[in-house]
Amino acid sequence: MLQEILIHTNSKIRQRQNKSAANNSKSNASSYMQETTLGELKAFIGLLYLAGITKSNRQNLKDLWRTDGTGVDIFRTTLSLQRFQFLQNAVRFDDKATREQRKQIDNMAAFRCIFDQFVHRCQNAYSPSEFLTIDEMLLAFRGRCLFRVYIPNKPAKYGLKILALVDAKSFYVLNLEVYAGKQPSGPYAVSNKPFEVVERLIQPVSGSHRNITFDNWFTGYELMIHLLKEHRLTSVGTVRKNKRQIPESFIRTNRQPNSSLFGFQKDITLVSYAPKKNKVVLVMSTMHHDNSIDESTGEKQKPEMITFYNSTKAGVDVVDELSANYNVSRNSKRWPMTLFYGILNMAAINACIIYRSNKNVTTKRTEFIRNLGLSMIYEHLHSRKTKKNIPRYIHQRIEEQLGEPSPRPTVAPGRYVRCQDCPYKKDRKTKHSCNACGKPICLEHAKFICENCADLNSAD
Repeated sequence: MLQEILIHTNSKIRQRQNKSAANNSKSNASSYMQETTLGELKAFIGLLYLAGITKSNRQNLKDLWRTDGTGVDIFRTTLSLQRFQFLQNAVRFDDKATREQRKQIDNMAAFRCIFDQFVHRCQNAYSPSEFLTIDEMLLAFRGRCLFRVYIPNKPAKYGLKILALVDAKSFYVLNLEVYAGKQPSGPYAVSNKPFEVVERLIQPVSGSHRNITFDNWFTGYELMIHLLKEHRLTSVGTVRKNKRQIPESFIRTNRQPNSSLFGFQKDITLVSYAPKKNKVVLVMSTMHHDNSIDESTGEKQKPEMITFYNSTKAGVDVVDELSANYNVSRNSKRWPMTLFYGILNMAAINACIIYRSNKNVTTKRTEFIRNLGLSMIYEHLHSRKTKKNIPRYIHQRIEEQLGEPSPRPTVAPGRYVRCQDCPYKKDRKTKHSCNACGKPICLEHAKFICENCADLNSAD
C-alpha cells in the first residue's frame, strides 16, 4: 500500500520538478523538491501521528517547527518545514495518466485502489467478536467533491460519508464503504438503499452466526429476515413508527410509563417500550424470542432487547470518538487526503486493538500511538543522520533520539580543520579540539580549565 503511494507521489514530484525547471525557478527550491523514499514517507506519516497525540493536527505548521523553544523538537529533527509541506501537497494515491478514464466509471477513482487495499487488510488481520454494529460516520470536508454530503446532526455537518461495520466490543473497524453519490454506469454503480448497503457490508461475516446492530435507517422486516435466512446472521435495530408492519397498538403513546408490549412471529420479535409519558421506542430483533425484562434496570423495567441494543449500538460512534481524540487530519482542499487521514486514524485504532490482543496487555492508546509514530520515523532518522548539509544541532538531536552518538571526531596534531561551532560561512580553521567530545573547536568557543579542576570534574 505504501509502496503504491510512493510510486504515485514520486510521479507527482517529477512533474513539479519539470515545471520548476521550465520556469527557471531558483535553485534553493531544488533542496526540498527531490523524490521521496519509503523511509521518508513513513516518517511523514509518523509525524502526523505524533501531531495527533499532541492535539496539534490543526495547528499552524510554522508553530511546530519554531526554534524559540515553543516548537516540537521531533518535527525539526525528522523533516524540514518546507519538505513536510512539500510532501503534504505532493502525496498522491493513483496514476494521474489513467485517472480520467477511471473516473468515467468511478467517482472515487483517485483513491479507490488504496481504500480497497486498506479494507481488505482490515478484514484479514482480525477475527471480530459475536456482536457487530453498522452505522455511518462523517469525515469533515468543505472542499469540492462530487459526493460531499450535508448531515445536520453531525458536528462537522459537511463532509465525506463512510458506512462502517465495527466490532461492538473491541471497536475494531472490519468493513467500510464510502458513499460516492450517484456513480456512472459500470461496476461501481451500486444502490445506496439501506438493504443493499447492509448486504455489502456484512459480506466478511456472512454465515458466521454473529449479530448485527443498526439504527432505524437500516432496520426493516425484509432485511432482518434476509440476514437470518440467507446469511445466518441475527440482527437488532430500532424501528421507525411509520413502517407498515407495525401494529397500531404498538405506536400509541397514551400508555403507562415503563410498560412494554411484545409481538412475536416465528423468527422475529417486536417490542414497544414506553420510557416516559407520551413516548414509545420500537425495537425489532431476530436474536430475542421472549418477553424477558432486564432486572438490573430496576423500576424502569426495560426489556432485554432494549438493553442489548443500547449496549451494542455505539460501535461506530466510539470509533468516531477515538479518531477525534488523536486525530491526524489536517486542513485540505483535496478529498483524497481527507480519506487518507481518515484511514490513518482507523489504522491506528485497529493496530492498537491487534497489539493488545496479541500481547495480552492493556497499553494506553496514547503510548501506543506515540511508539507507532516514533517507530515510523527511525528509518528516516538513520538516513538523515548521514547527511552533511543539515544544521549541526539537528545532527545532535538525531543522535539523542536514536541513542547512537556519532564517533568522536579527532584532530591530528598540528593539522588545521574547520571549527564545528562557527558558522559555515566563516570557514574558521583551528588545530584545537574538545577534550571531552573530540570535536574541532576554535578558541572563541572554548573555555580554559586547569588540570586540577579537570581532574575534579572527571572524578565527579
